[in-house]
Amino acid sequence: MSLGDRNYDIVIATNELAGIAAELDRWLASRGRQRSSRDTCLIVTDRNVVQPHADTVQRSLMATGWHCDVVVLEPGEPSKSLAVAASLFDRMVELKADRNTLVLAVGGGVMGDLAGFVAATYARGVPFVQVPTTLLAQVDSSVGGKVGVNHPQAKNLIGAFYQPLGVFIDTSLLSTLPDREYRAGLAEVIKYGVILDAHFFAYLESHRDEINRRDPAVLRHIVTRCCRLKADVVEQDEFERTGLRAVLNYGHTFAHAFEALAGYGELLHGEAVSIGMVYASRLAERLGRIDALATARQISLLESVGLPTRLPDNLRPSTADILARMQLDKKTVGGKLRFVLPDRIGHVELVKDVAEEAVIQLLKTQTRAL
Repeated sequence: MSLGDRNYDIVIATNELAGIAAELDRWLASRGRQRSSRDTCLIVTDRNVVQPHADTVQRSLMATGWHCDVVVLEPGEPSKSLAVAASLFDRMVELKADRNTLVLAVGGGVMGDLAGFVAATYARGVPFVQVPTTLLAQVDSSVGGKVGVNHPQAKNLIGAFYQPLGVFIDTSLLSTLPDREYRAGLAEVIKYGVILDAHFFAYLESHRDEINRRDPAVLRHIVTRCCRLKADVVEQDEFERTGLRAVLNYGHTFAHAFEALAGYGELLHGEAVSIGMVYASRLAERLGRIDALATARQISLLESVGLPTRLPDNLRPSTADILARMQLDKKTVGGKLRFVLPDRIGHVELVKDVAEEAVIQLLKTQTRAL
C-alpha cells in the first residue's frame, strides 16, 4: 500500500502462517526499529480462531523472543463495542504497554476493527498488525486503515483512519471457515466487480462452481485482485476527502441500517451488504441510471453463491425506521442522504441529489416484494 510515510505491505501467502514472525521483523526493520528483549505483543482474537490460528501466531512470535499476551473475545458484532474496547485498554495498562507495544488482530473484521481502534487510540497510537482469517476481512476490512467500534444506533460510528504496520493474509485459513462466514465474504468480493472491474465481475460469473467449492487457485486470485482494487482506491483517497473512497461502500448505506435494526449479529455484515447491493441497484434503476439486466446479473451471482438478496421474513423494519438509521450513515451530509449507485457493471458514482421520496417508494416496494 503506497501511502507515503504510512506505506505498508499486504502479504498474500498460502500455508505460511507459522512464519509470520520473520515477516514482522522485516516490517519493523523497514521502519527503523530494532528488536529488543522487551518487545511485547497483545494478540486480540476470538474463541473461534484462537485454535489453531492465534496459537500459531503466538508460537511463531514467542520462538523469536516476543512476550505475548492473548485476549480471547466472543465472536461477532457485539464484541465491537466501547465496553469491550475499554477492557482491552485495561489489559494494555496491566501490561504496562508503551508506544512500542504491538497490537495484533487475528480474526475477522470485528477483531481487526476493534483491535485497530484500540491501537489507534492507546497512547495516541501503537503499532498494529492484521492477520485476517475470514474471506471478508482478507478482501476488504483488513486493508485500508479503517478501524472502529459500533454505537447502538449505528455501525462504525466511532472510529479512526489508522494504517497497520502490515497485513498478513494466508489464504489456506479459508479452508477452516464456516460456510455461512465464507459466503458472507463473497458479498464484498462481488461488490468489487460491480464498482470497479467489469472483467472481474465476469470472472466471478464464470467461476461460480470453483468459488462454491473453495478452489485454492481461484481464491488466491480473488483475494489478490480485491486487495489490489481496494489499494488503488485508498491510495488516492485515504481519508475519504474526495469522495472516491466512498465507492467502496456500495450497498452499505442500506446494509448498515439493516444490521442495526436486526440487532448486530443477526445478519452477518456480508449478508446485509448482499441485500443492500440489490436495494442500491434497484434504486439506480428507478433513477434511470441502469437497466434491469444489471440488477438481475447481480442477483443471479449473489444467489448462486448462497447469499440472500432480500430481507428475511422475521425482519420487517418500517420505512421510517430504515430512513432514520440511514440518516446516521457517514456519507450523509447536512441531513441529505447520498448513495453509491451503479451506472453499469464495473462503475459506480456517489450520487448526492437522490430525492427522499424515491428512497421511500423503493423501500415500500421492496418490503411488499417480501
